[in-house]
Amino acid sequence: MALKNRRSVLRIIDANLNRCREGLRVVEDSLRFVINDEVLYKKIRIIRHSVDKILRTKYGKFIKERDSIEDSGRKMPETATKELSGIIVANLKRAQESLRVLEEYSKIVVPEASTDFKKQRYLVYTAEKNIYLKYKKFLDKNNE
Repeated sequence: MALKNRRSVLRIIDANLNRCREGLRVVEDSLRFVINDEVLYKKIRIIRHSVDKILRTKYGKFIKERDSIEDSGRKMPETATKELSGIIVANLKRAQESLRVLEEYSKIVVPEASTDFKKQRYLVYTAEKNIYLKYKKFLDKNNE
């Protein structure tokens, strides 16, 4: 793989690791401080920590390629989410999408990590279902 392409892949992985952890943290804090669900917030916390550990030893490779100043995505407008339920759902989706990207792109530079990202993605799908089933009335009411 050409050096420029390798750097691009490393940037994609770095951005999606950040995106995934951030999304999970928003859900974790929502469950912990707003909904007060100790069981579910701890499950999300475990997933967040597991995602962080997958490539922790290669952290330096990814951060070296980070360019947050020149990143064209930095200037993209954010969509406004005004309801707590929308925040939770949006951040679960953010984590799932970034885990899928990590699963695919890690195959190029750290193939052994791909299966771990897939496992975490399915854990987030299950957590989303558990959150939805437990708080269905709340989530449906606020997303109408």
